[in-house]
Amino acid sequence: MRTPEGRATPEAEPARRGDVARTIRLHESDNVAIVVNAFGLPAGTVFPDGLTLREFVPQGHKVALQDIPEGGEIRRYGEVIGTALEALPRGAWVEESRVRTPLAPALDRLPLATRVPAPLPPLDGYTFEGYRNPDGSVGTRNILAISTSVQCVAGTLEVAIRRIKRELLPRFPNVDDVIGLTHAYGCGVAINAPQAVIPIRTLQSLAQNPNFGGEVMVVGLGCEKLVSERLLPEGRADGVVRLQDEAHQGFGMMLDSIMAMAEARLTVLDRRTRETCPAADLVVGLQCGGSDAFSGVTANPALGFAADLLVRAGGTVMFSEVTEVRDAIHLLTTRAETEEVARALVREMAWYDDYLAQGGADRSANPSPGNKKGGLNNIVEKALGSVAKSGTSAIRGVLAPGERVRQKGLIFAATPASDFVCGTLQLASGITLQVFSTGRGTPYGLAEAPVIKVATRTELSRRWSDLIDLDAGRIATGEATIEETGWELFHLILDVASGRKKPWSDHWGLYNDLTLFNPAPIT
Repeated sequence: MRTPEGRATPEAEPARRGDVARTIRLHESDNVAIVVNAFGLPAGTVFPDGLTLREFVPQGHKVALQDIPEGGEIRRYGEVIGTALEALPRGAWVEESRVRTPLAPALDRLPLATRVPAPLPPLDGYTFEGYRNPDGSVGTRNILAISTSVQCVAGTLEVAIRRIKRELLPRFPNVDDVIGLTHAYGCGVAINAPQAVIPIRTLQSLAQNPNFGGEVMVVGLGCEKLVSERLLPEGRADGVVRLQDEAHQGFGMMLDSIMAMAEARLTVLDRRTRETCPAADLVVGLQCGGSDAFSGVTANPALGFAADLLVRAGGTVMFSEVTEVRDAIHLLTTRAETEEVARALVREMAWYDDYLAQGGADRSANPSPGNKKGGLNNIVEKALGSVAKSGTSAIRGVLAPGERVRQKGLIFAATPASDFVCGTLQLASGITLQVFSTGRGTPYGLAEAPVIKVATRTELSRRWSDLIDLDAGRIATGEATIEETGWELFHLILDVASGRKKPWSDHWGLYNDLTLFNPAPIT
């Protein structure tokens, strides 16, 4: 069948392509499965087990495997993801409007550290080429990062950075880049409000990311509420250029001061060279954006397998996004290494519940329209797929937003689900590389750390071949296993961390702005 414009409709594509009809069911108790075939399958499609579609079902969307009565449970991942708002006969499309979202797990009745996983066997002998810092941390990049204490100076810093890159950077071949840690904070804000600790702590921690080599400098204005010196680590009081300094006679002298301080720091950073470091020195962040129903089937389980490998190698792995684990928190508190860690998980969930309630937001605010188009009915289903990227290791620690990581192993770093806010907070917590899974596709990247993008579907990987670094969609089609893809990702992480391989976002210079999380009042 074709539209008047001559394009094939989704219903016609599978027949034209000659695809074998396939679904994926994740757990023996599931009464729904997702359609694997690109472009979906038309009404009347018959599967090998005799299941017949009653209507067109898009790729990634769910089909009822048995008759589900009105009010009956809908199960995926072996968990209840909703109840049927109407009777759903076998072969029906389990579409969003036909599903009622269940209540979130009560935080005061969660099992705490009741199923702590046994440590996995150590994984020895894996290394990468990194930049070792005086404090013992190891970077994957060698970057001069220039912080700002207030948004007012961002434009000036942009002009200065253009000059630094043009006039200074060519003289320092071992330095990868010069970037500004700019933001919309610092003045016109309730600087002493209790929740102001989050943006201030984030900016303090950002400047100390291992990829910056400890060479911190701050450009400030001079009249802002956030005093520039607060962003410097102890003992580095010489690191501020203040534009309102009376010694500055005009804009040119302001730029000259920034250039002089940058040159001194570039001289130090240029002495850094890559050296062989154990994989235990890696700090890797995991994030998903533009998720779909395949996220919890292909990419995120592969990320989870790679996370387990990194933990076995002694490294540090962070997963985040409070709203995208909240509805699966009962699966995480049991895995906490201790009851103290489990209570910290509950603490961050409760804080965010209150934060959303104050803003009048409800759980329907997540998933996004794109997530739903990709087959995710509600936040419960999304959360169950999201936690798959945490792997199977015990959760060793919990970070509040913007806190720096200080231990090895699997860590939950509390952040909002927004890609850009999560990326900023993970950088503040100390990641030196990020793995980003996507099902719908997003041109996401960070200037401060390399980002490896993993597609949940082969169709997306092919269509965005110069943006996606790894195709996990092969898991859905049986061309690769979760384990094989996880190992491939693990080796890719080592190559990217070593500078041997450049992810596509770095190839294009495709970087998103830093975005602070500021729940405090603005005056």
